[in-house]
Amino acid sequence: MQRKDRNVTARGGGPPFTEQAWAGSLESPYYRESHIKLRNYIRQYLESEVFPYAEEWELKGEVPRQAYDVHAAKGFILPGLPRKYRNGKNLPADIPDEEWDLFHSLIITEETSRSPHMGPIWGLGSANTISCPAILNFGTEEQRMKYLPDVHSGKIRFCLGITEPEAGSDVSSIRSTAKLSSDGKHFIVNGSKKWITNGIWADYIVSAVRTSSTASGASGISLLIIPLSSPGITRRRIANSGVHASGSTFILFSDVVVPRENLLGEENKGFKMVMSNFNPERLHLAGSALQMARTCYREAYGHALRRKTFGKALIENQVMRAKFAGMARMIESAHAWMEQIVWHIVQHPRSEQTADVGARLALLKVQSGKVLEYCCREAQQVFGGLGYSKEGPGRVVEQISRDLRVLVVGGGSEEILDDLGIKLTLSLAQSKASL
Repeated sequence: MQRKDRNVTARGGGPPFTEQAWAGSLESPYYRESHIKLRNYIRQYLESEVFPYAEEWELKGEVPRQAYDVHAAKGFILPGLPRKYRNGKNLPADIPDEEWDLFHSLIITEETSRSPHMGPIWGLGSANTISCPAILNFGTEEQRMKYLPDVHSGKIRFCLGITEPEAGSDVSSIRSTAKLSSDGKHFIVNGSKKWITNGIWADYIVSAVRTSSTASGASGISLLIIPLSSPGITRRRIANSGVHASGSTFILFSDVVVPRENLLGEENKGFKMVMSNFNPERLHLAGSALQMARTCYREAYGHALRRKTFGKALIENQVMRAKFAGMARMIESAHAWMEQIVWHIVQHPRSEQTADVGARLALLKVQSGKVLEYCCREAQQVFGGLGYSKEGPGRVVEQISRDLRVLVVGGGSEEILDDLGIKLTLSLAQSKASL
């Protein structure tokens, strides 16, 4: 039964389709007043303390420590943690714990992704978001209490170590090893990790390693919490096309000694833990991509109103209006699909790890990346040469044209995820047919 307070419309400004439908002129059954409160709270903070400096931070390749501390003080590092791991602090915007749901988390993703530069947003601790759920879901209570409160407060940072030079979407191919010492008290870690977000600043890494010398493929993989200050660890920055302020890092492990109590969950059972982490990450990437697509639309729309050619504004040309129609169709349809999936997970929290939801999240992530690519290209066409310049009115779209690749490739390439989505649904269909 639908709750009466769920028909909410949050009036937002800006051109059509640059805000989510519920934040514009349409009513939505998914959102409550607490969602509006959170959106207003985080938007005010970002527009005053983050977005004005994002370009500067991206050029420098780093977010100042003071800005990171403010982000933590506002409650945006692992915001959905249970209260006992938040040092007793309230949730952002003082949202009651019992009201917090996945739509609140989606709002944080979308609002931060309004930034004209994604690098600084990732530099504000995004790696905590993809690494610490493994501690929350699979760690012991002692491990949770040891690490999570300090992550939430901003005292320590985590990153996630899955990708290697020879293993990306194919997690079962990882080669980094962790062998037990002769006394059985430590793991000795050797190997490397590549493209590790926030890795250059992180204090710890939740790393996938191969702990079995006999098992191959998905078998014999474990998750370890490795202190990055340990002897034998070398780190260096990686220069990528975009998201410079995200701290993309290459990490080398050479006979690194890690206490056995830093093992997360059961030894040799880490593959399923890694895979369970992908669904939330793919939802986050999809939300980011669709919001960045809206930014492309907004920037191009404003330019089309201002720019005059042959005696009239660009927007007065039918071919230009057709571009905006195409962008709007793709953004709105993908966003509606995403909201439906989120609503299902809110109603059935354990469903996030089911095959049918996993398949949809895989395909949603692919589609959202394609929507962003399409909208960025169309926006650059509206800008013309200005959309190719790192300065001037088209610089935001130009920046997105470089940042977007990490959203398309990260969290699983579209080729891998398209295949995964269909394989999962095919397996479900075959299971039902055999009943």
